[in-house]
Amino acid sequence: MSSNVAYSLESAPQSHQDLPEEPRARPIPRVNIQAFCEDQETASVIQKASEDRRLSKAHVTVRMGGVEAAVAFYRDASTPNLIIIESLLDRNEMLADLERLAEVCDSGTKVVAVGHVNDVVLYRELLRRGVSEYVVAPTGVAQMIESIASIYADPSTEPVGQSIAFVGTKGGAGSSTVCHNTAFAIAGALESDVVIADMDLPFGTAGLDFNQDPLQGIGDALSAPERLDEVLLDRLLSRCSEHLSLFAAPIALDRPYDVDPHACESVLDIVRESVPWVAIDVPHMWTAWAKDVVLKADHVVLTAMPDLASLRNTKNLADQLKAARPNDRPPMLVLNQVGVPKRPEIPVKDFGQAIELEPRVVIEFDAQLFGTAANNGQMIEEVSDKAKAAEAFRSLANLLTDRVEHKSEGSSLLAPLLERLNLKKARS
Repeated sequence: MSSNVAYSLESAPQSHQDLPEEPRARPIPRVNIQAFCEDQETASVIQKASEDRRLSKAHVTVRMGGVEAAVAFYRDASTPNLIIIESLLDRNEMLADLERLAEVCDSGTKVVAVGHVNDVVLYRELLRRGVSEYVVAPTGVAQMIESIASIYADPSTEPVGQSIAFVGTKGGAGSSTVCHNTAFAIAGALESDVVIADMDLPFGTAGLDFNQDPLQGIGDALSAPERLDEVLLDRLLSRCSEHLSLFAAPIALDRPYDVDPHACESVLDIVRESVPWVAIDVPHMWTAWAKDVVLKADHVVLTAMPDLASLRNTKNLADQLKAARPNDRPPMLVLNQVGVPKRPEIPVKDFGQAIELEPRVVIEFDAQLFGTAANNGQMIEEVSDKAKAAEAFRSLANLLTDRVEHKSEGSSLLAPLLERLNLKKARS
């Protein structure tokens, strides 16, 4: 058994509602995982975890029978990269069974033990004997994913950045504008590096929106993904501000852009290894690579308009995402261009009820503000940081990064009075 140990003594099961508070696991590499369970509930949890996007590259097999079945199986078969073994026994009997398993394990095989005893002494013995991780049942899908991911995470490396896929539910919904302004807000509020990946290769607007005209960009990386590394990535990125960079689209019509899904995944993985946040501007299409990018993103933002076509498309996308990503947060819905004069609209409340997804951010129509920003190559906050739209983008940035925006007391008319009252209390 491996001596690379990470340990968790959390016995409380996690519900789907708890998932947003959990740390996000890294994608797990192409490994072979075999589980031998005693309890059907544990087997069901591992099976559901195997269907998660983070384990999409791993091959997971779930069997019943616990240690007895595992020992019998591996007498005539080589052991996989990782074995998950469940035991219903007490400390001494469980340790004795794991000794039997160790006798048939190949060198380098890692083991996750799932037990029903919350015992520190047991944990220490498991650590001493080389078990990679011990999980106390009952466990949840999120905890199982974290337990597996922690084994393959190198503690000496920086955390992998999180990706946000911005998708428009209808052409012209303004998804690119939402993507660019939200990335700008994240870079400003967190003072954390953000890369905008403009995946609309022939018609992307990120360069125009940031008044940039780079000669190289994401098209060069996608054409030869095997050459991309941190040094080349730095050369291909265009700096927009201290913490914001642009991976620009080529914006050329001299060739078709049939993106290889594997090349796209490889390029975005390298970007995620280099910065904490990647905002992916996904064009309004549903090709194999676009679908893959959206389904594998850490967060998905859907931008819709308050009309019937947007409602239908948003419903379809939301249902697809919820089915394909059961262990992730639901997509965040942005309702854009609300309140266009003389245009009939679906009310915000009715829109959310119809698709069973509440709009998290509502952006009111403001032709003057958005037109000025687009023509000047500026973000909304640069044109007017007090505008409602600027506040909406900051709010979306806070939601995506789990930050709470604190309002300054100095902006309140009651602040001087409150300050005097606090001083009086301090003196008394």
